[in-house]
Amino acid sequence: MHKKIVLFLVFIITCSAADAQTKYWVFFKDKPNAESTFSPYTYFHKNALERRMLAGLPLSDYSDWPVNASYINQVKPLADSLGNESRWFNAVGVWASDENIEKIAALPFVKETRRMTIKLQAAEQQQQQNTFAIDDTVLLGLQLTRLQGLQFQRKDVRGTGVRIAVFDVGFRGVDEHLAFKHLRDRGKILLTQDFVKGNPFVYDYGTHGTMVLSCIAGMYSDSLPMGLAPDAEFLLARTERNLTEWRDEEDNWIAAMEWADKNGAKIISSSLGYTNKRYFYRDMNGRTSLISKAANLAARKGLLVITAAGNDGTSSWKYICTPGDADSALTIGGTDPKTNYHISFSSFGPSADERLKPNVSAPGLAFVADSRNYSQAFGTSFSTPLVAGFAACAWQLNPNLTNMQLFREIEQSGSLYPYYDYAHGYGIPQAGYFVLKNDGLKTTPGKSFDITTSGESIIVKLDDRFFTDSTINAQLPDMKLYYHIAAENGIIQKYYVIQPKIQNVLTINKNNLPANGILRVHFLGYTEELKF
Repeated sequence: MHKKIVLFLVFIITCSAADAQTKYWVFFKDKPNAESTFSPYTYFHKNALERRMLAGLPLSDYSDWPVNASYINQVKPLADSLGNESRWFNAVGVWASDENIEKIAALPFVKETRRMTIKLQAAEQQQQQNTFAIDDTVLLGLQLTRLQGLQFQRKDVRGTGVRIAVFDVGFRGVDEHLAFKHLRDRGKILLTQDFVKGNPFVYDYGTHGTMVLSCIAGMYSDSLPMGLAPDAEFLLARTERNLTEWRDEEDNWIAAMEWADKNGAKIISSSLGYTNKRYFYRDMNGRTSLISKAANLAARKGLLVITAAGNDGTSSWKYICTPGDADSALTIGGTDPKTNYHISFSSFGPSADERLKPNVSAPGLAFVADSRNYSQAFGTSFSTPLVAGFAACAWQLNPNLTNMQLFREIEQSGSLYPYYDYAHGYGIPQAGYFVLKNDGLKTTPGKSFDITTSGESIIVKLDDRFFTDSTINAQLPDMKLYYHIAAENGIIQKYYVIQPKIQNVLTINKNNLPANGILRVHFLGYTEELKF
């Protein structure tokens, strides 16, 4: 058996001593004459233009036009150095002293400056005992079958023609590992860019991106797929340092997003995020962090942004990270591949403004390719690319869907839909939903329970066949019943996952419920709700 690696995989950060230098965003007031000189036909890859036309979007808008070069040239002498430019936010990153940033802010064309508050920080990458022990070959099967991936494979749907941009810390070994030979041989890795060092080489620095990519398109022993989209096209972007993390990595992330948009990506897979030490939970509202704003803006340009919920489910933070708080980002939680139930470390929703997060979930323990071999790793960093590969297959089957139409369809394909909670979202996306729909078929789950009232109690009673049919009864220990109690406005107050053992599986005292609200129960594909 291969050596098992346990990683906390969304890079959630721990602060250390502040660095002496300071980095700022400098935002400009306008883009004079930019429209008259900008041509979308020469700037964008044809795939980017097609994506916009599919979504009914203009081929370009103000956010696509370049930052004014004269403005940057006037800022440059007052800066120690320049960082990335952002067309989307009409801004540039600068290193500058406190004295010079005041001079920059006073320039007539500068709208505002915003400190990036850079601190040298240790990247959280901890080795711990694997409490989710499972055989490698079993795990490899589960990470695909939990999403019903075999149904895509039987249709020979492998993400063909869908371009995916992966943002990460590094892709060490991807240029040599057998798991990616098919990508190299077929020229499926189209472009690479290191936004930390400013060059195209990304095949070093860390293996996190290697493992993530393997969950989309890796092959085991040159024959067994590790992800659902081995025929997709890829843009690989290094946006993160490995051993230390700096605030300007968000700057790199935004630059990578604009690069991916320009070069025709349809899907962004990002297993990176930021939480405490940089933000408060109240900031997880999709409007505070610039990367959440960038994720939403990318969605408005027709990209499907898929990002990790985070790994703080057992920490004091507990909640999702940014950009997973973005309204238009498909945020992915983690499940235990053995049970399909929320895996302990996966971060919880809702967003700070009480929107549903995560949107869906996928196995948070995966069989992956590392720099030289294969191993196991856990985190929502791997749930995310598993769904990215799923999304590529769903888009291959339904090429006329816009990004946000596909977003909603993926939610509706969830194993728990229309039930949801703040641990699982709508559950694990199911390939059968898309395959059957594509074949013109529709399935309706059978009724598996009844909700009745008796005096001051609400009783959920399972169908008798679960107790009279010995074959079904033997499976009860592996079945889960999900339910939540929501206020009248729909905000979940409490949610539970239980293992049914008796017929009257759930008894709730009405006196313990809000004055007005909803009880929603889900069991074996059937959902029912009761208003009280």
